[in-house]
Amino acid sequence: MTSPGRSGYDAIVLGVGTMGAAACLALARRGLRVLGLEQFDIPHALGSHHGHSRMFRLAYYEHPDYVPLLRRAFEQWRELNRSSGLDVFHITGGLYIGKPGGEAVGEAAASARRHGLAHEVLGREELRHRYPQFQVPDDYGALYEPSAGFVRPELAIAAMVGESLKLGADIRVRQTVVDWSADDRGVEVRTADATFRAERLVVTAGAWSGAVLQALGVPLQVTRQVLGWVWPRRPEMFQLGAFPVWAVESPDGALYYGFPMFASNPGFKLARHARGQPADPNTIDRTPHAADEETFRPALRHYLPDADGPTLAMSVCMYTNSPDSHFIIDRHSAHDRVAIACGFSGHGFKFAPVVGEALADLAMHGRSALPIGFLGLSRFAQGKPRTR
Repeated sequence: MTSPGRSGYDAIVLGVGTMGAAACLALARRGLRVLGLEQFDIPHALGSHHGHSRMFRLAYYEHPDYVPLLRRAFEQWRELNRSSGLDVFHITGGLYIGKPGGEAVGEAAASARRHGLAHEVLGREELRHRYPQFQVPDDYGALYEPSAGFVRPELAIAAMVGESLKLGADIRVRQTVVDWSADDRGVEVRTADATFRAERLVVTAGAWSGAVLQALGVPLQVTRQVLGWVWPRRPEMFQLGAFPVWAVESPDGALYYGFPMFASNPGFKLARHARGQPADPNTIDRTPHAADEETFRPALRHYLPDADGPTLAMSVCMYTNSPDSHFIIDRHSAHDRVAIACGFSGHGFKFAPVVGEALADLAMHGRSALPIGFLGLSRFAQGKPRTR
């Protein structure tokens, strides 16, 4: 156990999953003495970052201020490839399909035009000619984005943590946090094994954020999400290099999405992007069941018939949903020494490096020049935010 005095740390990062790994790296790159505390192993399959692939896209319709953050993240993912020597980030192009006036095509195209992003709008016939894998209704079209791709999440977290360790960060696993506190002298984090003290605290607790940050009074709903992998009837049509990352907007408003097949991925991966069943991260049913196939199988039947083969694998992960499905990145409303990032609502992984940078800014300076104001806690104080 540490002594009652100064611990020697400038910052403690509570939770070393997606955003915590990025925060550790950003802080360590700035020369800070960093302690990262993780309740499981690094990486692990008990949260929200496992499953071999996470989509990266720039033509974001959710809010205009996401795009500058994505541009910064794009460069940082490529830099992580260079610095780690690992193939963390793959550019494949992205294909988003739906009705021309919908979010997947119309609003994504508007975002691309607003920000000067390279893109093509495809009609149904052009879509069928270029990507015969898809079978879509007559009134559907598509947007193609050449800079989209995917990140390999487990490898990315391992790379970020590895780079942090090389820079002198202290990363400790299997540390169950009991509580934390902060005052004008510093912060303290108590685990089942020890008590740690530092100047600043960064909370990146993922699906456990609701409990760790309960005093904020912002409800975070954890939901159970299912990922599926199938073996296509014609696998050669869906391989990396022949097929992009993709998303199809269904008539019920849900978004099906998926990835090309590659060597370390067990088949053709797809899932449904919509809030699943509410769950507790400590008691969630992590066992996939036969009925879970119906969360993703309709996409194969309706839009990708040549991929409609047998299921090879399924996995359960979690979304941590904010009330309006936008991220929460800010200083703690009651503690100036505490920076927080949570509520990523199923679309946050692609932002990890720039979120780490924003958290380092908040921890060191209490503010960031990055456009994160729309993600602050003040929107909840102004009344109930809109939901998507």
